[in-house]
Amino acid sequence: MEFTPSDKVQQMATGIFTELARRKRSASRQGIEVIDLSVGSPDLPPPPLVAEKLAASAQHAENYGYALGGTREFHEAVSHFYRRRYGVELDPEQEVLQTMGSQDGLAHLALAVVNPGDYVLIPDPGYPIYEAGVVLAGGQVYPLPLREENGYLPRLDQVPGEIVARTKMMILSYPGNPVPAMADVSFFEEAIRFAKRHNILIVHDFAYSELIFDGRPRLSFMAVPGAREVGIEFNSLSKTFNMAGCRIGYAVGHPGVLRALGTLKSNIDYGVFLPVQQAAAAALMADDRLLEAQVKEYEARRDTLISGLTKVGWQVAKSPATMFVWAPIPAGWTSRELAFALIEQAGVAVVPGDAFGRQGEGYVRIALVQPSGRLAEAVERIGRFLRRRDGLGSQNQP
Repeated sequence: MEFTPSDKVQQMATGIFTELARRKRSASRQGIEVIDLSVGSPDLPPPPLVAEKLAASAQHAENYGYALGGTREFHEAVSHFYRRRYGVELDPEQEVLQTMGSQDGLAHLALAVVNPGDYVLIPDPGYPIYEAGVVLAGGQVYPLPLREENGYLPRLDQVPGEIVARTKMMILSYPGNPVPAMADVSFFEEAIRFAKRHNILIVHDFAYSELIFDGRPRLSFMAVPGAREVGIEFNSLSKTFNMAGCRIGYAVGHPGVLRALGTLKSNIDYGVFLPVQQAAAAALMADDRLLEAQVKEYEARRDTLISGLTKVGWQVAKSPATMFVWAPIPAGWTSRELAFALIEQAGVAVVPGDAFGRQGEGYVRIALVQPSGRLAEAVERIGRFLRRRDGLGSQNQP
């Protein structure tokens, strides 16, 4: 039988991570040990209380049935976390919805909100699931360019009127992935006014909410007046508590939007494994010192990488947040050429910026997912590679 994928699947590009994985395997077969700074998967363990709670809960046979959604305990823990960390009061029954990670929620949201032909404004560069979810729903994507000269904030006033008139939803993410930029209250206020004026749902991806550096304040979109009238916010335990494989996250905000997403999910899945929910609730209620220690670790990694790159002639701005560095590449390369050359000639894996959208060309994303010692070794390898290729220092900086 000759098999043809659906039209929607054929619209989806083969993931860059698949290509990077192939090249990493090829390098390994040639005896090159690759330091992998590509995939944003935390290398740190979850807090001990998470494993302890998970192990204890898994001993009870009654926890192996269908969860059928988020437990009251989990929803109240999310509400408590938002009150404690962001000063936001949430109704745990109406304004919290559990998801199987924030990607699960982002992937399914468009199906619950968008009709075929509706436009969705997404950041460019942006996390790939934003576009994929819209494609699956039959919607149309309109990219919002994120440029350094604008502080990586979209210019909402430059979206054409005919697009705005057909727009159902807009996705934002601060601090973001791949661009680790921050937004302030004034930008969110502008976005809320824009959404109210044009009846557009705002979706804020807040997956890196706790990885914010140098004493900068945390800012949940939900803390801005009017936000829950026009939007929702996704968050996750993957990066905050290093529970990526547990697949648990949540959305908060507009009750009507959450009900729609909840209805869709009730026809797709049977909820997160109850021991995982209980471990997640324990993490959300835990002492904040756990989070502070993790921020310091990522800050130290960032500083090791940035200072090292500076010494070898690669000028890269300090990331204000997240587990990523967004690095401009030298003239004479494309993003993919540099990323593939670093794997094959230096044994360091990074992600080409164009994998996240057209505006990502000219950058690579470097993940801080190795200890400082390994990051220092990666910098040494990059330095040797650059010297062999005449270095960054001899070329014009973009």
